[in-house]
Amino acid sequence: MSSNKKYWKSVEELENSSIVEALKNNEFVEEIPTDEFLGNGDALASSSTSRRDFLKYVGFSTAAATLAACEGPVHKSIPYVLQPEQIIPGVADYYATTVFDGFDFANLLVKTREGRPIKIDNNSIDGAKFSANARVHASILSLYDNMRLKEPKIEGKTSTWSAVDSKLKASLVDAKAKAGQVVLLTNTLASPSTEKLIAEFIAKNPTAKHVVYDAVSSSEALDAFETVYGERALVDYDFLKASLIVSVGADILGDWQGGGYDSGYAQGRIPKNGKMSRHFQLEANMTLSGAAADKRVPMSVANQKQALVHLYNIVTGSSVAVSLEDKFKAEVTKAGQQLKAAGSKGVLVSGIQDKNAQLLVLAINQVLGSEAFSTSGTRQIRKGSNEKVVQLIKDMKAGSVHTLIMSGVNPVYTLEDSASFVEGLKKVNTSVSFSLKEDETALVSTVAAAVPHYLESWGDLSLTKGTYSLTQPTIRPLFDTKQFQEVLMSLNGIGGTYYDYVKASASSMISGSSWNKVLHDGVHVGAVPSVSASSADYSSAASALSKSKAADGFELVLYTKTGMGDGQQANNPWLQEFPDPITRVSWDNYVTVSNADAKKLEMSNEIVANGGLNGSYATITTADGLKLENVPVIVQPGQAVGTIGLALGYGRKAALKEEMMVGLNAYSLYKGFNDVQSVTFAKADGEHEFACVQGQKTLMGRGDIIKETSLEIFNTKDAKIWNEAPMVSLDHKEVEATTVDLWSSFDRSVGHHFNLSIDLNACTGCGACVIACHSENNVPVVGKSEIRRSRDMHWLRIDRYYSSESTFEGDNERKENIAGLSSSLSTFNEMEKAGDNPQVSFQPVMCQHCNHAPCETVCPVAATSHGRQGQNQMAYNRCVGTRYCANNCPYKVRRFNWFLYNGNSEFDYHMNDDLGRMVLNPDVNVRSRGVMEKCSMCIQMTQATILKAKREGRAIVDGEFQTACSNACSNGAMKFGDINDAESEVAELVADDRMYHLLEHVGTKPNVIYHVKVRNT
Repeated sequence: MSSNKKYWKSVEELENSSIVEALKNNEFVEEIPTDEFLGNGDALASSSTSRRDFLKYVGFSTAAATLAACEGPVHKSIPYVLQPEQIIPGVADYYATTVFDGFDFANLLVKTREGRPIKIDNNSIDGAKFSANARVHASILSLYDNMRLKEPKIEGKTSTWSAVDSKLKASLVDAKAKAGQVVLLTNTLASPSTEKLIAEFIAKNPTAKHVVYDAVSSSEALDAFETVYGERALVDYDFLKASLIVSVGADILGDWQGGGYDSGYAQGRIPKNGKMSRHFQLEANMTLSGAAADKRVPMSVANQKQALVHLYNIVTGSSVAVSLEDKFKAEVTKAGQQLKAAGSKGVLVSGIQDKNAQLLVLAINQVLGSEAFSTSGTRQIRKGSNEKVVQLIKDMKAGSVHTLIMSGVNPVYTLEDSASFVEGLKKVNTSVSFSLKEDETALVSTVAAAVPHYLESWGDLSLTKGTYSLTQPTIRPLFDTKQFQEVLMSLNGIGGTYYDYVKASASSMISGSSWNKVLHDGVHVGAVPSVSASSADYSSAASALSKSKAADGFELVLYTKTGMGDGQQANNPWLQEFPDPITRVSWDNYVTVSNADAKKLEMSNEIVANGGLNGSYATITTADGLKLENVPVIVQPGQAVGTIGLALGYGRKAALKEEMMVGLNAYSLYKGFNDVQSVTFAKADGEHEFACVQGQKTLMGRGDIIKETSLEIFNTKDAKIWNEAPMVSLDHKEVEATTVDLWSSFDRSVGHHFNLSIDLNACTGCGACVIACHSENNVPVVGKSEIRRSRDMHWLRIDRYYSSESTFEGDNERKENIAGLSSSLSTFNEMEKAGDNPQVSFQPVMCQHCNHAPCETVCPVAATSHGRQGQNQMAYNRCVGTRYCANNCPYKVRRFNWFLYNGNSEFDYHMNDDLGRMVLNPDVNVRSRGVMEKCSMCIQMTQATILKAKREGRAIVDGEFQTACSNACSNGAMKFGDINDAESEVAELVADDRMYHLLEHVGTKPNVIYHVKVRNT
């Protein structure tokens, strides 16, 4: 039957703290300090680019969005100096492009307005398989980062590109005369034209070599694949083809092997024809994959290695001795048996950074004949070699490297032993760092070469073998920058532009198509070659892995966060303010520890009087004595006992605004490129203040917000059992809440009526929708202090709930055994206690656009009203900030604009400088201080679609209507459309048996619908 199990959002909520109880009844926990925020933004410094030159190529509609290269601030509209014929003011243009920065990659459509790129969308054309994650969506703001390197520098002083070119050529001549090494150190390029340029450079300079360095290494998986298949690449798994997924330490919904697997995974998780995939997850840290899994087993990496050997034994029939702890053996055996039975419909993946472990992954999938595991179309997005990077540092320290040219890497920040790299760099005659920012490495290099943002660049990419994508500029370069490839062409003596070179190189990659078509589509799919396996000694690999020992002390597991990744965009305020999907903490990195270990070490988290979360500090000490001190502690349910987790990507200082200099650099613990380290872990003095949204807007005991069931019940019981309708009393009789109405309804069958469908099975909590909403709707960034005061401005939040029992069935069984009031009170109180390994549910919540909206009835000035198309609308000019609507909203989705965030020096983010304001969407009002704001269901997008169809004299096709969040969701969790179109997908979803509304018994009749979460337990 339907689950009425209790949910809890934070450990502190379970303790029934009096502070938490008080906060539940206090929507606004602090009075507004009006005297503190009266600052004005400073003007942008003058630029060498003239206004006339800038406007000639870019153009704009309002000065607030276009002062990047002007002499000073202008606060009135300015027309084009020369308006391009193809640009129509007020109409968006879209350009297909592809991004790859060495860590993140995606096939994109870039929305531009009056020459300004303002938003990232997913390219949905056939062949464009990689969608934008939260970081890629946020990369549009990094284009307008005022901390970018604006011109080349030599020895720290502003220089010219001709001087850089001369210096490099002279250095190469000197290197050749002295037989000194010339090294190109780059990130993984995945660019056929760039690799061709590098090959030509090496041919021209015999002492030159190319070293590929990935800050977050996948070297072991690459080594294993190269051993078996003879190619340095990664398998591109297709989880849609798997009915059973077993993951051993691989966050397949995160950044494991580059990420981008969540779309296929999510589609397989939606129950269709009574079937859905099943997912086992063995891991130490609580990850997005563990949160989505049907069965999650928390275990240390040492135990994961033993578990992998045990799975190898079961699937292949081998008998390698393992020392797996008994408490894990039954679950691992069950997973292995089901994997073997699944055969070609099963797949095993692992994130263990050990070549032997990765060899076993290949062996198991070969035996299974897994359809999800294919050696055709391998991923080309990781090529780094740990061994070659280590050797490079040795060569540098020995003084044998004459010239070092770096592109797309920041080893002074990302290397564990960066001191050795800096020491070696001092012995290099000439060092050049091609960088978007004057980062840690650029600061200590001879030449800091400013490169353009990818949205200002030409390029080509082969993300997977057999595919070819183009990167094209969507705006003229804002600064005096030059691409790495252009400099290589000059060094190689090649004339023309890099555009010419890419176009010439493309002819061999786009057989059967044309340059213009590939440029228009953004991607070309050609023949997809496969590679055949050679023999490998899997038995020896299994035997070696089985000898792995547990760590002494604690096992530190390093990982990358959904928001920050490898740290390239640390100066991006959208990402800093983005709450981590698991911990719901923003503006920080921290060490995660299990509740059991926290109690032993007397570490804790608590919610304080103003609603903020405080936590202990800890000291982490490695085996060789390196200490990381004052690391904030988060008590994380589901963390494996004896392990701790810490995110990479934080702790940067160079080329960052002060507000973004947060956290500690965990790369200092990334010894030997291994994400698992043996450490000691102890409590330190003091208390850290977190910006955590988890304790805010709590569930408050309303257990029907999340509805769940098991696949067995879903298939065998009537929908009224597992999707129970809420009942209310009418004339002393129980009736379904949906049949009772306090208001008179009006006819909604005329015209369009919009609904947004959210499938809890497909939502992985990735947060792409949150950043897309930021971008589309000009949502302000408020900073850590305001977030801590419960004043976040996100129009869309992704609530994360933990269930009380480790399994769904256990919750139901316990609930069914309640007898009497006394038993009910005690049992439900006990059920609120945190389990060691809770199940997790994600739920996106935005304005529900209620047809009978409580906010509308209490607004004294009619600032919020209901539109005929279903949107709950806000007239900001009418709003006087009474906040009655927020108090009357049962979903807590309305945000009060406490301050003027735009042009206010107290909020030194993108809205405070003229360059940053170029990202603002001119179709959406930038709200002033003192008004309520919330999700508008992207009314500007729906109206633009209607007007476009009207202008073209045609009917609107299903799928044309989109919101920012539905457009960003590549998982299919969010579907938006017109329910008055009976043939539309959203109309079918409204009629689905899994459909329900939030707090249906309140009678608000929302236009946002949810679908019951089904677990394949």
